Amino acid sequence: MRSIIENLLRKKIMVLDGAMGTAIQQLHLDEDDFSVACNCHSAQKGNNDLLNLTHPELITAIHRDYLEAGADIIETNTFNASCVSQADYGMEDRVYEINFRGAQLARACADSFTLADPDRPRFVAGSIGPTNKTASLSPNVEDPGFRNIDFDALQVL
Repeated sequence: MRSIIENLLRKKIMVLDGAMGTAIQQLHLDEDDFSVACNCHSAQKGNNDLLNLTHPELITAIHRDYLEAGADIIETNTFNASCVSQADYGMEDRVYEINFRGAQLARACADSFTLADPDRPRFVAGSIGPTNKTASLSPNVEDPGFRNIDFDALQVL
């Protein structure tokens, strides 16, 4: 795969998709869109990665829009699909499933475009965003040495 991408980069500029979160926000979803079929115990609105499970058709449509617009590489809808980030939603136990499904959705979409135009292969990149915790700066201005997570906890991600 690496050699295919390197050869393509010698010939052209490859285009990465746009912001998944912004595309999801434009759908004006409500709480039910996020929590349907997830047996959630806390509010999920804004947990965009959960849409891989609750509304995969929306995520696939966004991937398709980016590919139709000319993207060569689409990112998985997994920017906040880490145990640390999902803890805010009480969904740590669904992290593997969210990531796996996110990869499946992007892969299927990219493969369908490649199949339709084999001379223009499409690729998938796994999206791993930062967490909402910091190991480098204190979130507490009163205590500059405080950290709300340590490296060992981040490394498990």
